[in-house]
Amino acid sequence: MRIAVVTGASSGMGREMVYQLADRFGGLDEIWVIARRTDRLQALVHQVPVPLRLFSLDLTREDSLETLKHQLKNRKPDVKILVNGAGYGKIGRVGSLSMADETGMIGLNCQALCAVTHLTLPYMSKNSRIIMFASAAAFLPQPSFAIYAATKSFVLSYSRALNRELKDREICVTAVCPGPVDTEFFQIAETTGRIPLYKRLAMADPKKVVQLAVRDSMMGKEISVYGPLMKAFHLLTKLLPHKVLLKLITIKGKE
Repeated sequence: MRIAVVTGASSGMGREMVYQLADRFGGLDEIWVIARRTDRLQALVHQVPVPLRLFSLDLTREDSLETLKHQLKNRKPDVKILVNGAGYGKIGRVGSLSMADETGMIGLNCQALCAVTHLTLPYMSKNSRIIMFASAAAFLPQPSFAIYAATKSFVLSYSRALNRELKDREICVTAVCPGPVDTEFFQIAETTGRIPLYKRLAMADPKKVVQLAVRDSMMGKEISVYGPLMKAFHLLTKLLPHKVLLKLITIKGKE
């Protein structure tokens, strides 16, 4: 049984990834969709042409990971595509957020991502793909978004190293690093603060971001960066000292 596994499938780019994988990969027998909100997952069933297997799981919980482990062991699928899309961010200075929010970002964005990858890798075969949702925030520390950006730096570093480790198995890992994307993500992020105006002006269409991510993954690219603005930002973070860029974004953030 050839499947895709998508975490964070109930909303945003995770949900869009389910739509696009179902439309573009006719060889999939099932897509395993994972999220906490059961009603959102159930709504997907009649919206895609590929059978879905629904998992209402909180991936920060050990029992949820055990459920996934048990299902993989029992069914022994051929996981052709793994999409690690679960994650969230909260805006605010370190210490101004609750401890649960600060540590929760690390738990979901990093620890759960590693756990799902660890559980799934034994079931992946030659020419499979892993798509990791990172962020352009991975390229540079982000004051007032410090923990989220740090988690995405972890995802980017982890993805690049894992891509190298899996070369001999011919499995490609792609880190998706968009800038701000017009999804529910910012509804959650802005419960504790407001994003700067320059980020609002750079909002990308999630459908286009995911289209490029899937294409870049199939082409074997290590990083997928959507749009000329974010590509320029990525280049800038390589050319200029981060100390200089941090001063600039701090000024921009106050405008």
